[in-house]
Amino acid sequence: MIKIEFTEGDIWALNYERYHHPHPRVQRKMEALWLKSQGESHNKIAQLTGVSINVVTQYIKEYQTGGIEKLKELHFYRPESKLSEHKQTIEGYFREHPPATIKEAMSAIEKLTGLKRSEKQVLKFLRKIGLRHRKVGTIPSKANVDEQETFKKNARTPSQRSRRGKKSRVFY
Repeated sequence: MIKIEFTEGDIWALNYERYHHPHPRVQRKMEALWLKSQGESHNKIAQLTGVSINVVTQYIKEYQTGGIEKLKELHFYRPESKLSEHKQTIEGYFREHPPATIKEAMSAIEKLTGLKRSEKQVLKFLRKIGLRHRKVGTIPSKANVDEQETFKKNARTPSQRSRRGKKSRVFY
């Protein structure tokens, strides 16, 4: 069991922060150290806070190295993709040459960076850097532009069309 001497100020700060800190993990740390300041055993602290004895020991060691400020630090594991190292290159290339499909984007990324990724990973990365899938309409290859213009000129307006075979009436 690790023995620590707590100052009156630290005990007051631990008691305050265990209820008022915005993050619940920090509150749990403060609770564990406050219980330690009240003379509880590590087993009892682990049982009351819902963490293992090793975690309680880790909290106490954090407090010994940096005090209450060290307990307020949070370090979450957030892995970064290797593609993020090539973000500028990929983004610049795709702004100039937008891919039509994800498979086309996959092959372009592989040529640019040498990294081969799955469709899901490439799609997620492209969304992360701000590129979105755009739906593109197509024009039929055998469209006759002159006939379309003639049709548009001769088409009836909605007021000229009849409803269910009856003439439309205008009310004033």
